[in-house]
Amino acid sequence: MRNLRIIFMGTPAFAVHILKTLIEYNYHVVGVVTAPDKPAGRGMKLQEPAVKQYAASVGLKVLQPLNLKDENFIAELKSLGGNLQIVVAFRMLPKAVWQLPEYGTFNLHASLLPQYRGAAPINWAIINGETATGVTTFFIDDKIDTGAMILQREVSIMPDETAGTLHDKLMVLGAGLVLETVEQIQQGNVVARPQTESRELKPAPKLTKENCKLNFSKSIHEVYNHVRGLSPYPAAYATLQQSGKEIDIKVFEADIAAETPVGKPGSMVVTKTEWKIAVANGYLKLIEIQLPGKKRMKAKEALNGFTLSADAMFT
Repeated sequence: MRNLRIIFMGTPAFAVHILKTLIEYNYHVVGVVTAPDKPAGRGMKLQEPAVKQYAASVGLKVLQPLNLKDENFIAELKSLGGNLQIVVAFRMLPKAVWQLPEYGTFNLHASLLPQYRGAAPINWAIINGETATGVTTFFIDDKIDTGAMILQREVSIMPDETAGTLHDKLMVLGAGLVLETVEQIQQGNVVARPQTESRELKPAPKLTKENCKLNFSKSIHEVYNHVRGLSPYPAAYATLQQSGKEIDIKVFEADIAAETPVGKPGSMVVTKTEWKIAVANGYLKLIEIQLPGKKRMKAKEALNGFTLSADAMFT
């Protein structure tokens, strides 16, 4: 049996759960690599990454390189004496880093590779209306999410699943898959297989302001899936035009009203308790939203203090 000395690389809460699981199962983690502290919040105070906070709480050595190709960082990484690197929700690694350990560097990716390679696999699986997704471990190579796969596990996506609930399911599933992968590497019986690309691949690009905007000319299920796939973060948004002004409204929760729309896409039906937006084949009923400069609130509460002009319309 191999004596593993693990270096863990990751940044957000998703990665923390995996690292915590490795520690709880008594694997020898000799160091952690995470992102630099970044200013955040209204006060723009420096915030430590979630992985750094957890690593510090259990006494692990933490490295926060600005440049992964920096010779001083690579020298410090070598000094940790790791022989296996595990990457979860981190940056693309240069070859000088991923080829360093004796037993390789593997990544946990939150999709069933080769589908949904990229930065936001959880979000895009829901946005695209998938009914299943999963987690994959694979050995890193010089491209993004293309390396030889080790293990995969599948999970269903429920009709009302959000990115937040799916994130938590995959986080737990992923922790178990990482443990299985580490055990195989420790036993020396790991078998990796190349990714096959025989069918059309769906990407998972980084989320931007442009691809988070709702398009009401699409079908009701496409719009509804877009809301689910971006909730609770970063949240889909819709642009309301009224009185010559544009107002971006975040949509955290919505529902389908399977009715024949009266107006064109983007027009509204508003009562004291309901706020519905017409789409191609139905209405999107707003449940929870956020107006500019306000807190998240129920849509019917927002209507109490928000006046819609006669010409108001979502674009």
